[in-house]
Amino acid sequence: MTTRPSFNRRQVIRGLIATGAFGVTSRLWTGCTSTPNSVKSTPVEKTLTMGFIYVGPKDDYGYNQSHAQGKADASRLSGVKTVEEASVPETTAVEETMRNMIQQDGVQVLFPTSYGYYDPHILKLAKEFPDVQFFHPGALYKDGIHPKNVGSYLGYLTEPAYLAGIVAAHTSKTGKLGFVVPKPISIVLREVNAFALGARSVKPDLKVQTIFTGDWSLPVREAEATNSLIDQGADVIISRVDNLKVVMTTAEKRGVYSCGYHINQSSLAPKGYLTGVEWNWSKIYSNYAEMIRSGKTLTNGGIPHMIRGGLKEEFCKLSPYGSAVSAEAQKASEAAKAKLLDGSLVIFKGELKDNKGNVVIPAGQQYALQDPKLETIDWLVEGVMGDALST
Repeated sequence: MTTRPSFNRRQVIRGLIATGAFGVTSRLWTGCTSTPNSVKSTPVEKTLTMGFIYVGPKDDYGYNQSHAQGKADASRLSGVKTVEEASVPETTAVEETMRNMIQQDGVQVLFPTSYGYYDPHILKLAKEFPDVQFFHPGALYKDGIHPKNVGSYLGYLTEPAYLAGIVAAHTSKTGKLGFVVPKPISIVLREVNAFALGARSVKPDLKVQTIFTGDWSLPVREAEATNSLIDQGADVIISRVDNLKVVMTTAEKRGVYSCGYHINQSSLAPKGYLTGVEWNWSKIYSNYAEMIRSGKTLTNGGIPHMIRGGLKEEFCKLSPYGSAVSAEAQKASEAAKAKLLDGSLVIFKGELKDNKGNVVIPAGQQYALQDPKLETIDWLVEGVMGDALST
């Protein structure tokens, strides 16, 4: 686990302001020092400054690290500068961080990356700073209700989750898979369902046992959940918590297989690692930087308020296969991937029942990857053991 430092960027800025030192420091940052009249300055291209905020450590082997990697790649683009702050709670603390980035760092574009940052914090700051563009991963932008300078983006992990389910099913001997789930929100439930549907496309009677921990990062609870799932017979473990280190190392110690999430986590379980479900924020953040540098914005209509994509758009990917994955499993996964890419395979199609026996998608009906109805899933599919609504 990464230990949060005893001070952070917000505290440093407050200290500088309190001592009167910030004015001097900011001049040093911006290069506003006196220059002899005889020296002519060379005009420089205006820099695009982008701010990134993470709810956990940026080296957490998971969700926050995936965003930090995307930020690092975007910062290498010409004319782009980035600032970041990690371990910012989903409280008014994120408002303070956003305000400081805008007022002190000159940020023109903000990417507060955690689910709980959006409402009310981003929506509040967007009204306060109408010239700044705010982008959030996964929020449902409501035209006419939310500020025009707010946008939403997301890489759909449903497709790589479906493929990971195929690999897990081919590998499992018990016919039981375990899923450690953080929160019962639509974006997460959609991926749990996709994993189960992929697995059950191989073995229709296979079961996916879930345990909901209740939050993005609760290491003790995650270890307990992993051990409990293994004790119940699960021989492949996957999780959607922010930091999978505890989950995967626990599975490795217990001698069962595991799938990663967010980034390539093969190093955490060299023996039992199968594959993983990865974001590709680098593609998304670089796309935004290029659009904004070309003069496009949310308010002038150049940038859509909702941007979504999957494997085809390169917004996500499947991690490389581990040594424990059979040739048969790889072949099945790659065949399904090809069908997802050409559109001949639709994950959510009827007739589809939830785990209580209710028909949630009627026969003859299907939801394409970017169908808005998939953004409001509040059910778990047949074969998933657990209750999303009672958690």
